[in-house]
Amino acid sequence: MEQGAWIVIAAYNEEHAIGKVVDGLKEAGYQNVVVVDDGSRDKTFQMAEQHGAQALRHIINRGQGASLKTGIDFALQQGAEFIVTFDADGQHRVEDLPAMLKPVVDGKADIALGSRFLKGKAGVPFVRKLFLKGGIFFIWLLYGVKMTDAHNGFRAMSRHAAQTIELRADRMEHASEFIDEIRKKQLRYKEVPVVIKYTEYSKKHGQSSWNAFRILYKMLLHKFMR
Repeated sequence: MEQGAWIVIAAYNEEHAIGKVVDGLKEAGYQNVVVVDDGSRDKTFQMAEQHGAQALRHIINRGQGASLKTGIDFALQQGAEFIVTFDADGQHRVEDLPAMLKPVVDGKADIALGSRFLKGKAGVPFVRKLFLKGGIFFIWLLYGVKMTDAHNGFRAMSRHAAQTIELRADRMEHASEFIDEIRKKQLRYKEVPVVIKYTEYSKKHGQSSWNAFRILYKMLLHKFMR
Protein backbone atom coordinates (compact mmCIF):
# COMPACT_ATOMS: atom_id res chain seq x y z
CA MET A 1 0.00 0.00 0.00
CA GLU A 2 1.52 3.31 -1.15
CA GLN A 3 1.17 6.07 1.46
CA GLY A 4 1.43 8.89 -1.09
CA ALA A 5 -1.49 7.60 -3.18
CA TRP A 6 -4.77 9.46 -3.46
CA ILE A 7 -7.88 7.71 -4.75
CA VAL A 8 -10.19 9.93 -6.82
CA ILE A 9 -13.79 8.82 -7.32
CA ALA A 10 -16.35 10.57 -9.51
CA ALA A 11 -19.85 9.76 -8.25
CA TYR A 12 -23.35 10.52 -9.50
CA ASN A 13 -26.39 9.13 -7.67
CA GLU A 14 -24.32 6.41 -6.00
CA GLU A 15 -25.68 6.56 -2.43
CA HIS A 16 -26.21 2.78 -2.38
CA ALA A 17 -22.65 1.89 -3.41
CA ILE A 18 -20.28 4.69 -2.43
CA GLY A 19 -20.11 3.86 1.28
CA LYS A 20 -19.03 0.27 0.61
CA VAL A 21 -16.46 1.43 -1.96
CA VAL A 22 -14.93 3.95 0.46
CA ASP A 23 -14.96 1.42 3.32
CA GLY A 24 -13.12 -1.12 1.17
CA LEU A 25 -10.40 1.38 0.33
CA LYS A 26 -10.03 2.54 3.92
CA GLU A 27 -9.86 -1.02 5.25
CA ALA A 28 -7.04 -1.74 2.78
CA GLY A 29 -5.09 1.23 4.16
CA TYR A 30 -5.85 3.86 1.52
CA GLN A 31 -6.73 6.79 3.73
CA ASN A 32 -6.60 9.55 1.11
CA VAL A 33 -9.94 9.09 -0.67
CA VAL A 34 -11.69 11.99 -2.38
CA VAL A 35 -15.22 11.60 -3.74
CA VAL A 36 -16.55 14.22 -6.14
CA ASP A 37 -20.34 14.26 -6.01
CA ASP A 38 -21.36 15.39 -9.49
CA GLY A 39 -24.65 17.13 -8.71
CA SER A 40 -26.35 13.99 -7.39
CA ARG A 41 -30.06 14.03 -6.55
CA ASP A 42 -29.60 11.52 -3.74
CA LYS A 43 -27.40 11.29 -0.62
CA THR A 44 -24.12 10.45 -2.37
CA PHE A 45 -22.32 13.43 -0.78
CA GLN A 46 -23.53 12.65 2.74
CA MET A 47 -22.71 8.95 2.43
CA ALA A 48 -19.19 9.70 1.16
CA GLU A 49 -18.58 12.01 4.12
CA GLN A 50 -20.12 9.60 6.59
CA HIS A 51 -17.76 6.83 5.50
CA GLY A 52 -14.67 9.00 5.84
CA ALA A 53 -13.95 10.29 2.35
CA GLN A 54 -13.08 13.88 1.61
CA ALA A 55 -16.21 14.87 -0.26
CA LEU A 56 -16.40 17.62 -2.87
CA ARG A 57 -19.54 18.66 -4.69
CA HIS A 58 -20.56 20.03 -8.08
CA ILE A 59 -23.77 22.02 -7.71
CA ILE A 60 -24.91 20.80 -11.13
CA ASN A 61 -24.17 17.58 -13.01
CA ARG A 62 -21.14 18.31 -15.18
CA GLY A 63 -20.03 14.82 -16.16
CA GLN A 64 -17.43 12.25 -15.17
CA GLY A 65 -14.54 13.99 -16.92
CA ALA A 66 -15.18 17.24 -15.07
CA SER A 67 -15.53 15.38 -11.76
CA LEU A 68 -12.24 13.55 -12.22
CA LYS A 69 -10.49 16.81 -13.06
CA THR A 70 -11.90 18.38 -9.88
CA GLY A 71 -10.70 15.41 -7.81
CA ILE A 72 -7.28 15.22 -9.46
CA ASP A 73 -6.69 18.96 -9.01
CA PHE A 74 -7.69 18.67 -5.34
CA ALA A 75 -5.36 15.70 -4.77
CA LEU A 76 -2.48 17.60 -6.37
CA GLN A 77 -3.17 20.58 -4.10
CA GLN A 78 -2.95 18.21 -1.13
CA GLY A 79 0.49 17.04 -2.26
CA ALA A 80 -0.43 13.68 -3.80
CA GLU A 81 2.54 11.76 -5.20
CA PHE A 82 0.34 9.24 -7.00
CA ILE A 83 -3.30 9.44 -8.07
CA VAL A 84 -5.69 6.61 -8.88
CA THR A 85 -9.05 7.04 -10.60
CA PHE A 86 -11.53 4.51 -9.24
CA ASP A 87 -15.20 3.77 -10.00
CA ALA A 88 -17.99 4.60 -7.57
CA ASP A 89 -20.25 1.66 -8.40
CA GLY A 90 -18.09 -1.18 -7.06
CA GLN A 91 -16.77 -2.44 -10.41
CA HIS A 92 -13.11 -1.96 -9.47
CA ARG A 93 -11.36 -4.23 -6.97
CA VAL A 94 -9.26 -2.83 -4.14
CA GLU A 95 -7.00 -5.89 -4.37
CA ASP A 96 -5.90 -4.79 -7.86
CA LEU A 97 -4.53 -1.48 -6.55
CA PRO A 98 -0.99 -2.65 -5.59
CA ALA A 99 -0.39 -4.02 -9.10
CA MET A 100 -1.81 -0.85 -10.65
CA LEU A 101 0.45 1.39 -8.60
CA LYS A 102 3.63 -0.70 -8.83
CA PRO A 103 4.92 0.33 -12.31
CA VAL A 104 4.27 3.99 -11.48
CA VAL A 105 5.80 3.86 -7.99
CA ASP A 106 8.81 1.97 -9.39
CA GLY A 107 9.32 4.69 -12.02
CA LYS A 108 8.75 2.30 -14.94
CA ALA A 109 5.66 4.14 -16.21
CA ASP A 110 4.07 7.57 -15.84
CA ILE A 111 0.59 6.08 -15.97
CA ALA A 112 -0.82 2.59 -15.53
CA LEU A 113 -4.05 1.69 -17.31
CA GLY A 114 -6.25 -1.16 -16.16
CA SER A 115 -7.18 -3.79 -18.76
CA ARG A 116 -9.98 -6.29 -18.27
CA PHE A 117 -8.79 -8.27 -21.32
CA LEU A 118 -5.33 -9.28 -20.07
CA LYS A 119 -6.54 -11.97 -17.63
CA GLY A 120 -8.19 -14.33 -20.09
CA LYS A 121 -11.96 -14.45 -19.65
CA ALA A 122 -13.12 -10.96 -18.72
CA GLY A 123 -16.79 -11.79 -18.14
CA VAL A 124 -17.84 -8.72 -20.13
CA PRO A 125 -21.47 -8.69 -21.34
CA PHE A 126 -21.51 -9.45 -25.08
CA VAL A 127 -22.88 -6.12 -26.37
CA ARG A 128 -20.56 -4.14 -24.12
CA LYS A 129 -17.62 -6.22 -25.31
CA LEU A 130 -18.44 -5.33 -28.92
CA PHE A 131 -18.38 -1.60 -28.11
CA LEU A 132 -15.18 -1.93 -26.09
CA LYS A 133 -13.41 -3.79 -28.89
CA GLY A 134 -14.66 -1.17 -31.35
CA GLY A 135 -13.26 1.53 -29.06
CA ILE A 136 -9.85 -0.16 -29.11
CA PHE A 137 -9.86 -0.04 -32.91
CA PHE A 138 -10.85 3.64 -33.04
CA ILE A 139 -8.23 4.59 -30.43
CA TRP A 140 -5.60 2.99 -32.67
CA LEU A 141 -7.08 4.57 -35.81
CA LEU A 142 -7.40 8.09 -34.38
CA TYR A 143 -4.40 8.28 -32.06
CA GLY A 144 -2.06 5.50 -33.16
CA VAL A 145 -1.98 4.02 -29.66
CA LYS A 146 -2.27 0.25 -29.35
CA MET A 147 -4.16 -0.91 -26.26
CA THR A 148 -6.21 -3.89 -25.16
CA ASP A 149 -8.82 -1.91 -23.19
CA ALA A 150 -9.34 1.68 -24.26
CA HIS A 151 -12.19 2.72 -21.94
CA ASN A 152 -11.33 1.43 -18.50
CA GLY A 153 -11.66 4.05 -15.77
CA PHE A 154 -9.13 2.32 -13.50
CA ARG A 155 -5.87 4.30 -13.82
CA ALA A 156 -2.86 5.09 -11.66
CA MET A 157 -0.60 8.01 -12.46
CA SER A 158 2.40 9.83 -11.10
CA ARG A 159 2.20 13.42 -9.92
CA HIS A 160 4.07 14.43 -13.08
CA ALA A 161 1.50 12.69 -15.31
CA ALA A 162 -1.43 14.19 -13.40
CA GLN A 163 0.05 17.66 -13.77
CA THR A 164 0.83 17.11 -17.45
CA ILE A 165 -2.47 15.65 -18.66
CA GLU A 166 -4.97 18.34 -19.61
CA LEU A 167 -8.59 17.19 -19.38
CA ARG A 168 -11.04 19.42 -21.22
CA ALA A 169 -13.88 16.98 -21.92
CA ASP A 170 -16.48 17.14 -19.17
CA ARG A 171 -18.27 13.89 -19.93
CA MET A 172 -17.44 10.29 -20.83
CA GLU A 173 -15.26 11.15 -23.82
CA HIS A 174 -12.59 12.12 -21.28
CA ALA A 175 -11.44 8.46 -21.42
CA SER A 176 -10.29 8.93 -25.01
CA GLU A 177 -8.81 12.31 -24.10
CA PHE A 178 -6.59 10.56 -21.54
CA ILE A 179 -5.17 8.39 -24.33
CA ASP A 180 -4.65 11.36 -26.65
CA GLU A 181 -2.83 13.23 -23.88
CA ILE A 182 -0.56 10.23 -23.23
CA ARG A 183 0.38 10.29 -26.92
CA LYS A 184 0.80 14.06 -27.23
CA LYS A 185 2.78 14.47 -24.01
CA GLN A 186 4.84 11.32 -24.70
CA LEU A 187 4.04 9.81 -21.33
CA ARG A 188 5.19 6.28 -20.60
CA TYR A 189 2.26 3.95 -20.05
CA LYS A 190 1.72 0.34 -19.10
CA GLU A 191 -1.42 -1.76 -19.15
CA VAL A 192 -2.08 -3.81 -16.02
CA PRO A 193 -4.51 -6.75 -15.84
CA VAL A 194 -7.50 -6.06 -13.59
CA VAL A 195 -10.83 -7.70 -12.92
CA ILE A 196 -14.02 -5.73 -13.48
CA LYS A 197 -16.95 -6.89 -11.34
CA TYR A 198 -20.18 -6.85 -13.32
CA THR A 199 -23.19 -6.85 -10.99
CA GLU A 200 -26.81 -6.04 -11.73
CA TYR A 201 -26.25 -2.71 -9.95
CA SER A 202 -23.10 -1.77 -11.89
CA LYS A 203 -24.66 -2.79 -15.22
CA LYS A 204 -27.62 -0.50 -14.56
CA HIS A 205 -25.26 2.35 -13.75
CA GLY A 206 -22.93 1.68 -16.69
CA GLN A 207 -22.85 3.34 -20.09
CA SER A 208 -25.66 2.63 -22.55
CA SER A 209 -25.10 1.76 -26.20
CA TRP A 210 -26.39 5.22 -27.13
CA ASN A 211 -23.76 6.84 -24.92
CA ALA A 212 -21.09 4.76 -26.65
CA PHE A 213 -22.14 6.26 -29.99
CA ARG A 214 -22.09 9.76 -28.49
CA ILE A 215 -18.58 9.18 -27.15
CA LEU A 216 -17.39 8.04 -30.59
CA TYR A 217 -18.99 11.09 -32.21
CA LYS A 218 -17.26 13.44 -29.75
CA MET A 219 -13.96 11.61 -30.22
CA LEU A 220 -14.18 12.34 -33.94
CA LEU A 221 -15.05 15.99 -33.32
CA HIS A 222 -12.17 16.32 -30.86
CA LYS A 223 -9.74 14.81 -33.36
CA PHE A 224 -10.74 16.58 -36.57
CA MET A 225 -12.33 19.89 -35.47
CA ARG A 226 -9.52 21.25 -33.32
